[in-house]
Amino acid sequence: MTTTTTSKTSPMNLQQTRAEIRSGGFDARLTRLYGEATDAMKARYLHLTDLYEKAFGDGNDLRFFSAPGRTEVCGNHTDHNRGKVMAAAINLDAVACASKTDDGVIVVKSENYPGDTIDTRVLTPQAKEHEKSAALVRGVAARFQQLGYKVGGFKSVTVNSVLKGSGMSSSAAFEVLVGTMLNYLYNDGKISPVEIAQIAQYAENEFFGKPCGLMDQMACSVGSFVAIDFADPEKPVVEPVPFDFGKTGHHLVITDTKADHADLTDEYASIRREMEAVAGFFGKTCLRETDEDAVLGNVKAIRSALGERPVLRALHFFAENRRVDAERAALEAGDFEAFKALVIESGLSSYTYNQNVFASSAPQSQPVALALALSESVLKGQGAWRVHGGGFAGTIQAFVPDALLPAYKARLESVFGDGACYVLDIRPFGGTEV
Repeated sequence: MTTTTTSKTSPMNLQQTRAEIRSGGFDARLTRLYGEATDAMKARYLHLTDLYEKAFGDGNDLRFFSAPGRTEVCGNHTDHNRGKVMAAAINLDAVACASKTDDGVIVVKSENYPGDTIDTRVLTPQAKEHEKSAALVRGVAARFQQLGYKVGGFKSVTVNSVLKGSGMSSSAAFEVLVGTMLNYLYNDGKISPVEIAQIAQYAENEFFGKPCGLMDQMACSVGSFVAIDFADPEKPVVEPVPFDFGKTGHHLVITDTKADHADLTDEYASIRREMEAVAGFFGKTCLRETDEDAVLGNVKAIRSALGERPVLRALHFFAENRRVDAERAALEAGDFEAFKALVIESGLSSYTYNQNVFASSAPQSQPVALALALSESVLKGQGAWRVHGGGFAGTIQAFVPDALLPAYKARLESVFGDGACYVLDIRPFGGTEV
């Protein structure tokens, strides 16, 4: 998947840009990216120009950029043990209106936030920016420079519709958006989506201070369905999976159970810790360095040394890796029914083996389990459902036939509240100029 863009028209100032959007001259760009140029989408881009004017006054050669959020489709809790993952870009995105400057200063203002100003003459980590968005901007620019790419100043305003805390990776979308702006404003869009993702991960690891994996950034940057193999975490194999989701007669629905994520850090950490403990039983650092036969052949000894749950989580890891390959094969063959069956299988494995549907520390609180049960009551035999992301609290994912969408949404929102269901589609483009 490349980050191709439509041909740019001649440079336009603020008023000309607004006239272009209102008159329909921008419709082809919006349709390419979102499927249609709706009044709501036009209003969103006009809102961006309003924010730009409020922040910077008039501007010349205004340009627009977009980076999507993502959804994990298969490979639940496998990337940290160098496993396989399938993810997909979604049609919620972070968008920006930007213009180049010649002062070497990057200004990124986000709606409802003060914004960040980064002097590109200083591209080293700043302690005061630790875990702040400014660190991500500076880190992306620093990595561009380290890799020999061009870096320069620009003024931008952004709006992000990717929901925070939803498992859709709003932070990765922001990082990829910054990289996409530098890519097109100063490097003619020649940097590959995979490298933009790696740059974004570097910024989050080395400047922001979060030791994240690469899945989120890769899905946001590449677009559509992607299969990722983390056997070599320094050089993950990323392969787009060609499939037209729009022709399936389904929507992707992410439901937010609105449960509290507080005090779940150790629950999340225990999954990686226990998987690596099983690997350590064989003198290895991660499960990818061993195999399922070795685990099955030594269950009694592993159980005695570590307990039963680490064994179950290891078996989940190996089965999920196979499912990623099987889901990819199903999509490439155009067999969406087989794909849905594998989604359900993945969810059951997360529930029974990986055990990240509810927290063992609070067994009376099971919002994700309840959401899955309600999903099955509507979708059994027709759709698919699974835990989404880290689990324990938060969101679930479902592939819902169009005919069942009203009933599904009504059932879930009757319990979790109006607006709990986000009806989405898989987006064919990653980070790109609009």
